Amino acid sequence: MSDSIRLKWLLSESDIRAGTKAETLPLLSVSISWGVRRREATDTTTRAAAEDLSNYKICRAGDLVINRMRAFQGALGIAPEDGIVSPDYAVLRVSPRIDTRWLEYFLASRSTVATMASLVRGIGGTEAGNVRTPRLNIADLLSMTAPLVSAGEQSIIADYLDHETACIDTLIEEQQRLIEMLSERRVATVAETLDGCERTQVRRLVNHDRPMTYGILQCGEPVDGGVVYIGPSDIQGEGLSPDRDALRTTAPEIASAYKRSILKSGDVVVSIGPAYGKVAVVSDDLTGANLTQDTVRVALRPDLVDTRFFVWALLSRQTAEYWDYQIMGATFRRLNLGTLARTPIPLPAIQEQRRIAAYLDEQTAKIDSLIAETERFIDLARERRSALITAAVTGQIDVREAA
Repeated sequence: MSDSIRLKWLLSESDIRAGTKAETLPLLSVSISWGVRRREATDTTTRAAAEDLSNYKICRAGDLVINRMRAFQGALGIAPEDGIVSPDYAVLRVSPRIDTRWLEYFLASRSTVATMASLVRGIGGTEAGNVRTPRLNIADLLSMTAPLVSAGEQSIIADYLDHETACIDTLIEEQQRLIEMLSERRVATVAETLDGCERTQVRRLVNHDRPMTYGILQCGEPVDGGVVYIGPSDIQGEGLSPDRDALRTTAPEIASAYKRSILKSGDVVVSIGPAYGKVAVVSDDLTGANLTQDTVRVALRPDLVDTRFFVWALLSRQTAEYWDYQIMGATFRRLNLGTLARTPIPLPAIQEQRRIAAYLDEQTAKIDSLIAETERFIDLARERRSALITAAVTGQIDVREAA
């Protein structure tokens, strides 16, 4: 498959505006994950019904639609029906000599995506994802080359890839369902273990010498050497980010703002909004760190509650349901100190707490290991899918023999 042809001989740009047809044609969108499809009413990017869509572009079933800002990430596809698309998208008519399935596979292949990435016009580098206002110029796209493949061979390749990728996609979906089941099992394990225990409120377990407090920014004098600060994004799983350098700022004008909510080893950090409900324990090496906004410090009484048990109690389904109920209908969905203080959690004897915490640590670690293994399998399957498409459309494998 050494001969090639420029895409300009296979594709031609179409720029027909919708005008009054915008009222009758469906609105389509382009995604890296699913190609071209109708934009659902629940999509966050859906335009208001009253907004003027007359300047949108018309595409026909079988047209190639490209999101020029994300083309280098694979945001393109064949329109399944007539519709209208964003005026910033590119619409291209496909030569009747071309099997649109083969074309879609070719444009999604690694080599083609890499070439498109090199042609993106913008500031920065696509490898770091920091190109500002990136665009793939259609003239650059049309200058690219594709393998010169007969219509019959295109259909054979497309049929082969339809079958093989469908098998891989089915396998990936099964593994994703497994992850959902394992995740639910993890939640259920915690909930079932803590169910039936007598409960008390969080406020009764707090060290009164160090009451619960928000991570509030408070300007102060410049701090030499920077400060370590912890925020909601640093809470991962039931722990804190292992990247300690990411928790430090050396800019004096920033460092001087973090002069409140000093943490000690064993303190519990809770995110309160908008991504509320994440919980972690402060480790020895983060003693003296500061707390940012949207977080709360809870210093516990060690004679009443085991720290790991307390974390599992806050991460339980029962606590999540209580919090959801307390903030139901609120304009800003976030916790506050009062809600956190009143939160009911189980409180068996301290030795029983330690036994339960150890059990949950062990059981959830097993489940987490299975989830991680399944995620690795999915990554390998996606890698296999991508490699298979590239090999088939570039002639590295003879699909007639492989079929």
